[in-house]
Amino acid sequence: MPAHAGTGRGAGGQVLTVTPSSGVARAGASVTVSGTGYDVTKGIYVAYCVDNGAGAAPSPCGGGADTTGSTGASHWISSNPPSYGEGLAVPYGAGGSFRVTLTVGTRIGDVDCTVRRCVVATRADHTRPADRSQDVRVPITFAAAATPARTSAAPASTGTAGTATTGPAARTTAPPAATTAAAPVAAAPAGSAAPAATGADAVAARG
Repeated sequence: MPAHAGTGRGAGGQVLTVTPSSGVARAGASVTVSGTGYDVTKGIYVAYCVDNGAGAAPSPCGGGADTTGSTGASHWISSNPPSYGEGLAVPYGAGGSFRVTLTVGTRIGDVDCTVRRCVVATRADHTRPADRSQDVRVPITFAAAATPARTSAAPASTGTAGTATTGPAARTTAPPAATTAAAPVAAAPAGSAAPAATGADAVAARG
């Protein structure tokens, strides 16, 4: 989703613009917030908050109520702050205008802003906590999470070099050696004479 500006309008004619408001980076993103038509007699906070719906204060907000102006999570805009706010609150410009930069992300405390609706909002400052007349909201949506690249390892080879690994495994047992059985020799029965020699054996015996 490409990043682009979003605009919200308040009941008193206020216009709040946030750039970008969609396709925002999921961590460490900065957005530019500008407003016009605000009541300069009422101080406001400009902050990144959880939206609780119409008629309810947007809360909690990133960084809380930043009366120091040092966190980047919220800004205090007031043309008539209490004495302790002088030098901390930024006065309105012409026509009840202002321009600030906020840091936003996918979480506000324990709240997941990819599940709950989170907004850049204006609301009356701590001197008028119940005043909802300055509530204006612009929803923030984030870029899609990056999909991890898939990696797959090649299957390990189980064969040895030069040996095929497909087909039936080679036989490693040599066939049994051929054997020739000797003809059995029958012993002469006890008490009997050996057979008479014949042929050449007989001649040799007579000589």
